[in-house]
Amino acid sequence: MQIFLIILAVLILFILILSSIFSIKVIQQSEFAVVTRLGKYKKTLNNGLNFIVPFIDKIVKRENYKEKVLDFPEQDVITKDNAGIKVDTVIYLQIIEPEKFVYGAENAMRAIENLSATTLRNLLGELELDETLTSRDTINSKLTLILDEASNSWGLKVHRVEIKNITPPKDIQDAMEKQMRAEREKRANILEAEGQKQASILRAEGEQAAQILKAKAEKETQILLAEAKKEKEILEAEGQKQALILLSESKINKEILTFKSIEQLGKMADGKATKIILPPNLNEVARTMSVASEVFKENK
Repeated sequence: MQIFLIILAVLILFILILSSIFSIKVIQQSEFAVVTRLGKYKKTLNNGLNFIVPFIDKIVKRENYKEKVLDFPEQDVITKDNAGIKVDTVIYLQIIEPEKFVYGAENAMRAIENLSATTLRNLLGELELDETLTSRDTINSKLTLILDEASNSWGLKVHRVEIKNITPPKDIQDAMEKQMRAEREKRANILEAEGQKQASILRAEGEQAAQILKAKAEKETQILLAEAKKEKEILEAEGQKQALILLSESKINKEILTFKSIEQLGKMADGKATKIILPPNLNEVARTMSVASEVFKENK
């Protein structure tokens, strides 16, 4: 009897130790665990040390709150103008309510994928091909809003939806490439024409500026020459005026006048004079020039 009691006590102690071990649950940072008690939702365990009732409580789902990136396969979409395209989308979402995530949908990630595909087909089916290629931001915003509202009951928060690729059919791609080449050539021709135009304008402006500078230089040269001539004439006039004043103030006798006349006649007789005036008394002048020539030779 005592041996039975001892075995029973040891067994109870072992069960207690084992239950205490199983009742302690450590949840890592940003993780959560959904606990049920006898098949019914009990609570959500967050990061840190947690306790549950062993053999009664059970963890049915263990996940994390981190933002998830779902890259779905390409979807075949028909646009409004009956162009078949392939669209590849990426969804960024996060679990915010673990209870709804576990019990809201059987497979929440699969549900969000199917909803994304059908919504994308509906949105792009209302647009023509050119609009689908130029309205990515609008499509992304509408997809994000629709998926976020629909996924609230699944405990998910859709932060954004991005369209990675839109692939048109091969013939449309070839036509688009031809159009792009034509546009590039057009822009290149326009730029070349603009460049030639600007070059012509600059050359014309340069020639005009050069002509203006040349005309200004010639004008300034003429002005300087005229001013120099004017200064020269003014100085000569002032010299003549001073000479006349000096002559009028000085007492000139007959001998000085005769000497000056002989001196001038000597220059004329020397043969260097360019102008000769013949007076009426040519004989007297001839004798005077002979005398002046002899005097001039002696002076030399």
